Amino acid sequence: MILPAVSQWLAAAAFGRAEHVSPLSGGDSSETSLVTTDRGFQFVVKQRANAPQAMFRAEALGLEAIAATKSIRVPKVHHQGDAFLILEYLPFGKRAEDYWRALGERLAALHQQQQPTFGFTIDNYCGLTPQPNPRYACGFTFFAEQRLIYQAQLARDNGHFSRADCHRVEFLANKLPELLPKQPACLVHGDLWSGNILADAAGEPVLIDPAAYWGWAETDIAMTRLFGGFASECYGAYLSMRTLEPGWEERLPIYNLYHLINHLNLFGDSYYSSIRTTLDTLGVP
Repeated sequence: MILPAVSQWLAAAAFGRAEHVSPLSGGDSSETSLVTTDRGFQFVVKQRANAPQAMFRAEALGLEAIAATKSIRVPKVHHQGDAFLILEYLPFGKRAEDYWRALGERLAALHQQQQPTFGFTIDNYCGLTPQPNPRYACGFTFFAEQRLIYQAQLARDNGHFSRADCHRVEFLANKLPELLPKQPACLVHGDLWSGNILADAAGEPVLIDPAAYWGWAETDIAMTRLFGGFASECYGAYLSMRTLEPGWEERLPIYNLYHLINHLNLFGDSYYSSIRTTLDTLGVP
């Protein structure tokens, strides 16, 4: 069942009455459905009663920011309210033969969109976890304070971390300028795992469910590797268009620590051992 506000908007926009609603697979942060109206229009509707403040507005702004770069396709935003988001329906297709090459090139094009500051126009969410995006001139300070330390403190508040665990993350956060190269702020998807990439009817790449902000491009590349990685052709095509500093593969666990702690906060203690292993491998005392 869709929310009354969704039905009201469909009718007011002359798309007709919602006639058929079928569930779509998606994340844990909202209920996602394909809605077909009696006039034959189709939309993807994401909804969540009592959604966190501005959750759908933030996602809409992220999709619109990516769309504005004209680098890679995302669903068009039709309308959003406090508890719902109405998106263009893009029928899934089989990946084209050059899908992975195209994805790599288009991600590189997305990451060419640079900004003078880190952060975003609005705080948003990674899953259901708030993702603060205040503006920073320094990427090291932004990632340290608003990604690593923020998540570590949240984990302690949630009972997943001890004081010693927080100190270990803080130690690493303070070492970022020694461990990472200086990088410009660019538009990143923010939650770039395999579940958030699709192929449209023509087999071309599509991105969905962003947690977008202006950050380091390497954070997106890292997320692609967290749960198995993309095809090698994707990385080859990306690097042919956008150079990463030598040693980028060795740096990826630092960025992915953010997502591991976020998964700890979202899904519980099964992620704790991976976090400890990451910190041990990075030599954090």
